[in-house]
Amino acid sequence: MNTNQIEENFAALNLDFNSDKLYHGTKANLQPGDLIKPGFNSNYGKRNNAKYIYFAATLDAATWGAELAIGEGRERIYIVEPTGAFEDDPNLTNKRFPGNPTRSYRSLHPIRVIGEVTNWQGHSEEQLNAMKAHLEQLKQQGIEAIEE
Repeated sequence: MNTNQIEENFAALNLDFNSDKLYHGTKANLQPGDLIKPGFNSNYGKRNNAKYIYFAATLDAATWGAELAIGEGRERIYIVEPTGAFEDDPNLTNKRFPGNPTRSYRSLHPIRVIGEVTNWQGHSEEQLNAMKAHLEQLKQQGIEAIEE
């Protein structure tokens, strides 16, 4: 995807390409230039291979991604850029949060790591435990947290 196409995606979402950052939370140890690709196990639901890669324009949404990520590594939040078309994340948009206040997106295309946020604040233990309990409750009810 060329720069003009990326800028058009941002413009369509009313984002300023030059000032808004996109984030991806994970436990993977990555470097600038690395690509994060779909096809790895999801952090949610049945943990099937993810068809999409997810990212957000809010640090809070990326923080949840890092905190809920599976794996043994430390929680990390990367600044990323899309390499192809992307859309609002329908798992949040109009299901849990009308519109897209979480500014969460997904893409069938990889996203490129352009930096790392090294100074971020995680959620409280109480908030994290409540979220994990909620996700477990959905699992027990047979409700898939991620619909692809």
